[in-house]
Amino acid sequence: MDLKARLVAEAQEIGFDLCRICRPDAVPQVPDGLRGFLGKGYHGQMGWLADRVHWRENPAALWPEAQSVIMLGESYTPLHDPLAVHRMSERGAISVYAQNKDYHDLVKKRLKRLARWLIAEAGAEVEVKVFVDTAPVPEKPLGQAAGLGWQGKHTNLVSRDLGSWFFIGSVFTTLKLDTDPAEIDHCGSCRACLDACPTNAFPAPNQIDARRCISYLTIEHHGPIDEDLRPLLGNRIYGCDDCLAACPWNKFAVDAREIRYHARDDLAAPKLSELAALDDAAFRAKFAGSPIKRIGRNRFVRNVLYAMGNSGQPAFLPQIETLTHDPDDTVADAARWARRQLT
Repeated sequence: MDLKARLVAEAQEIGFDLCRICRPDAVPQVPDGLRGFLGKGYHGQMGWLADRVHWRENPAALWPEAQSVIMLGESYTPLHDPLAVHRMSERGAISVYAQNKDYHDLVKKRLKRLARWLIAEAGAEVEVKVFVDTAPVPEKPLGQAAGLGWQGKHTNLVSRDLGSWFFIGSVFTTLKLDTDPAEIDHCGSCRACLDACPTNAFPAPNQIDARRCISYLTIEHHGPIDEDLRPLLGNRIYGCDDCLAACPWNKFAVDAREIRYHARDDLAAPKLSELAALDDAAFRAKFAGSPIKRIGRNRFVRNVLYAMGNSGQPAFLPQIETLTHDPDDTVADAARWARRQLT
């Protein structure tokens, strides 16, 4: 068995579901791509996307010595219907990927393990660097170039093998490995993901205005959310799965092998009343090891209050009233808005 075949087998043994390879310069230049996205202001407050654009457009410039990029995919397919929680007005909806442990930590550990294996197999002169969603690496275009999947109309990667529910990681290496064919678009005329978006965040197929995306609004956006968008959030308090869940290719999704991606009992459909009561210390304790911890208590409780305001449940009013006096101005503003919705 040659090195590449052994690499793929090792990746699967470690826990990855897909392993494909491309060259660092394989990402095509897409007309009106990243620069068009930035030029229209679609990135909102995510100023970091504008940093080092040349690396995001051309990963070969990130590490000129790299000869190959090993792209890995790992399933996190939910065991439950991720949209069922939207019928529970007294509970909050958390994106599937954030209902347990932080995938950054889990995927990176697997990437490092695979990188160490590659060095041991190929020789100490081989160099490697691993990335998972925290560096200026265009993971989705690289994933398409390597054959993991294609960027669907919702701009996320879709796989014929895994559907929409999978994490992406990469190992850059100075070793020259045989590449895999790039994937082509298989969306056809389907627009299920576009039609599913609660806030019409897609100006056109393959374009996203993050300023209207619920994932952006509940996670990346600082301060109050525009009042005309608040009712559209429903009970989504961290991220949104609607466009992913709508994809017909999910019929090929495979169950997540990593049990730490399966929903915690207290996060699959958490009670809004319990979440609104969290102070900073309780928030940190509850979400230790979770990606939710990154946004902090104030932004999270802001989201919870918007969900309360959308709930149609006057029973929340005493708790909301208390939070109108919260020391954080954004939380207090959200509480006043929620109070108006329920009175």
